Amino acid sequence: MISSRAPWQLWIDTGGTFTDCLARDPAGRLHRAKVLSSSALRASVAAAPAPDALRLAADWQAVPGLVDGFELRVLGAAHGTARVISFDPATGLAALDRPLAGTPPAGAPVELRSPEEAPVLAARLVTGTPAGAPLPPLAMRLATTRGTNALLERRGAPTALFITAGFRDLLRIGTQQRPDLFALEVRRPAPLYAAVAEVPERLAADGSVLRPLDVDAVRPVAERLAGEGITVAAVALMHAYRDPRHERALRALLLGAGFHHVSLSSDLAPFIRLLPRAETAVADAYLGPVVGDYLAGVRRPLGGGRLHVMTSAGGLVRPEDFRAKDSLLSGPAGGVVGAALAGRRSGFGRVIAFDMGGTSTDVARYDGDYEYAWEHEVGGARIVAPALAIESVAAGGGSVCAYDAEGLRVGPESAGASPGPACYGASGPLTITDANLLLGRLAPGRFAIPVDPAPARAAADALLALVRARTGEALSREALLAGLLEIADERMADAIRGISLRRGYDPAEYALVAFGGAGGQHACGVAERLGMETVVVPADAGLLSALGLGHAPVERFAERQLLRRLDEVEPEVDGLFAALAAEAAGAVEGQGFGADEVEVRRRIASLRYAGQDSTLAVEWDETVPLRRAFESRYAAVYGHRPEARPIEVESLRVIASTRVADDPPPAEPSASDAVSTGTTRMWVDGGWADVPVFDREAIPPGGRLSGPALVTERHSTTYVAGGWEARVDAAGSLVMVRAQPAPGGTPSGAEAGGTPSGANEFAAGTTQSPPSRT
Repeated sequence: MISSRAPWQLWIDTGGTFTDCLARDPAGRLHRAKVLSSSALRASVAAAPAPDALRLAADWQAVPGLVDGFELRVLGAAHGTARVISFDPATGLAALDRPLAGTPPAGAPVELRSPEEAPVLAARLVTGTPAGAPLPPLAMRLATTRGTNALLERRGAPTALFITAGFRDLLRIGTQQRPDLFALEVRRPAPLYAAVAEVPERLAADGSVLRPLDVDAVRPVAERLAGEGITVAAVALMHAYRDPRHERALRALLLGAGFHHVSLSSDLAPFIRLLPRAETAVADAYLGPVVGDYLAGVRRPLGGGRLHVMTSAGGLVRPEDFRAKDSLLSGPAGGVVGAALAGRRSGFGRVIAFDMGGTSTDVARYDGDYEYAWEHEVGGARIVAPALAIESVAAGGGSVCAYDAEGLRVGPESAGASPGPACYGASGPLTITDANLLLGRLAPGRFAIPVDPAPARAAADALLALVRARTGEALSREALLAGLLEIADERMADAIRGISLRRGYDPAEYALVAFGGAGGQHACGVAERLGMETVVVPADAGLLSALGLGHAPVERFAERQLLRRLDEVEPEVDGLFAALAAEAAGAVEGQGFGADEVEVRRRIASLRYAGQDSTLAVEWDETVPLRRAFESRYAAVYGHRPEARPIEVESLRVIASTRVADDPPPAEPSASDAVSTGTTRMWVDGGWADVPVFDREAIPPGGRLSGPALVTERHSTTYVAGGWEARVDAAGSLVMVRAQPAPGGTPSGAEAGGTPSGANEFAAGTTQSPPSRT
């Protein structure tokens, strides 16, 4: 262990399946770790010398005492569990506190689960700190999907909604939009709250009091709910964005009545429209204890170490300033920051981030700066909060492959970290990871955890038998698996259409930055469907979201809703932006930074024509009148603009952050041919072939190769498809360029058409609608 006064720098991204960690030690060296997000490590049985001892073959680099106290179980068999008393990394011998039920065979997969949170386990791995010992001085930056997963799985805290009398059913009614226009039976998800209480009070639209708050009428209801075990509350009162005094008085009453956590809509989303304000408050309350307990569990072992958490907007805040409503895109936001950094380092200022992990795929567009959404939806919950404009689709390496009445499908269910894909050996289902493994697109020896093709093959054969029985198709196993990969590629390509073509941007004008554990395996297939000519796979692609955390700024937003005519506001715009800039910059400085370390990065005005509901965001430039900027943007998006119609300023926003400088680009290396380390059997273009395998770490800058080929590294694998050429550039990224255009040229690749050929014959229900015109 390195001894120094300088702290370790840890950048950790906790996803649905894996937790990725990049660490810089006090001497400046980089360390890497990847653990399961269930706080577990995987190994395999090498031998069983005694009933209460196992010799393990493990890929993780342990120090003595690292896994002491961990719970050990043999996966896929009823051997029971035991606790590790001691583990010798030199011999792999684990002494257990009790004999296992039976002797596990050699090669059996084993899981060792830590009682601490996954980021703490990763921190112990990279710093070489035994279990129970204090961690060295460190500064941790953390992104987490804990809140997102709790929302999707409905595992939040029992919550009571306190809302103005007469509006108890507001969240059940919602917007009355049908999720599926032609469904004969509309099934809406149940609201997040467990109870609702009407509050006798009412403010007018201008904030004046129509009916005073009757606290005596609310108190017995609050005490009854607290007595029933509901101690989390969301408060959303009519027009509270104009005057929050009623909400604040109600919070004081609830805390006095036994509630432990209260979320106020006027604090979280001080904007007009009661419905989204209420939904935001409910989501924040529902997830608040879950996220708070998780951060406390991470923070406790850090001692005096610093912790910053990534928000959905791509900036860092302290845990005490982190709200659950800002956590829902925390992990994906780190990936977007990392993708933008990787693109800039490789000379691409316009990139589309393609983050394919174990549970989902997240895509976003970067064009010199980030694109934001001020209102977004996750898991059926609408949140009013700044967030990077990220599109997610439930297609990842762990997405379950199945057959139902609509045909073959991929996702939305995921095998997660436990049991994981079938090849993990824990009786998991067939997934995209299994399909890639069986088709030769994965190198088992370079995988982060032990994998076994046998259970994957059995799961594939079971699905194949089902498809044959249902359809009568005489498919081969390989054709089935290749079709599943095509379905996954099409689903992910359509997500990219959502953030590019359907917003008026041509993806062919961007480079695709592919990362995540599975991004490199599917990058060529996705790019071909979109007419994209360039793919960038950064170094440490499997850990890029963690790298993004290391380069993300500490950031704060200041915002103000105006709802006033532009001609009234325009003389005041300079002063309003100046006040918001001072507020945002002061908030960043309040987190321990000097004024010279902080910059006001963006000033944004949201405008609309009078009578409209939707707004357009316009960057403010004092040299260009807001009217002209808005009219130009409106015409570019909609193809026309109304004449002589008043313009309304809905809101102003300012973003301040710490200054982040990119490293200067290195000189371009001279070209050379990369040397393969061998060959592997791979299913390519309808048949098996021997294709070369390259070790990513052994390819020097300037090294070149042609597809089909496989490029392996410790935490990810890249499949270079036929018709693509790849080179390692000066930044260490693998840049792939399409040497052969797709059939029909770029336009056909950019269309949002149906299912790819070869998959549609047994993949009913995957055809996509054309994009809406902009």
